[in-house]
Amino acid sequence: MPEPSPATHSQTLDRGLRALEVLATHPDGLSVSELAAALETHRAAVYRLLGPLGDHHLVRRADDGRFVLAPGLIELAAGVQRRLTEAAAPVLQRLADQLRATTALTVRDGDEAVMILAVIPREPRIHLTYRQGMRHPLTQGAPGHALLAALPAQPGEDEEIAQARERGYSITTGQLLPGATGVAVALAAPGHEPEASISAVWITGLDPEAVAPDVVAAAREISASLWS
Repeated sequence: MPEPSPATHSQTLDRGLRALEVLATHPDGLSVSELAAALETHRAAVYRLLGPLGDHHLVRRADDGRFVLAPGLIELAAGVQRRLTEAAAPVLQRLADQLRATTALTVRDGDEAVMILAVIPREPRIHLTYRQGMRHPLTQGAPGHALLAALPAQPGEDEEIAQARERGYSITTGQLLPGATGVAVALAAPGHEPEASISAVWITGLDPEAVAPDVVAAAREISASLWS
């Protein structure tokens, strides 16, 4: 559970955001008592939080009385990096169809990478799927490695990141999903550090070195459309 915000911040807002974070980890919902325990507060405080959150369609009460996240969050999420996702989506779909692999768009959030868009090929076969919003450390997985490799070398950094910097793309296997190989490339952002990367991910059937040029080309196309 994240540490409470400093006293200068709104404790009510902080607790409301933490309530959403807790509910996000419990897709079947929580009772008021369970949510109060998770937030280390009392039931009356939780009821005061749930009222405004419900009014804004961020939580709702299920038929069994438990509280779950509501569709209002989807509308909020749609606005995150809208221009980036609109530019990336058709390119990632074309790349997914070409490689017959899952493709994804990942953004940097502090020391973590957050997957904001996943695209599967339009082909009737089994493919990897990701949960939108999945987080992982930048030091774990090809998307994070690609973002770190776009920065100057750091003392003690992982050898895979140094290799990614030299190649211009990162390759990892089994770091995010067992048996899955990923190739990722950071999206160029003239004037500042890259904040996003794209990747292709699969289980078997592809050579990462053969896939890499296609991922690099897709990254360049997306960057060009954003900065031209």
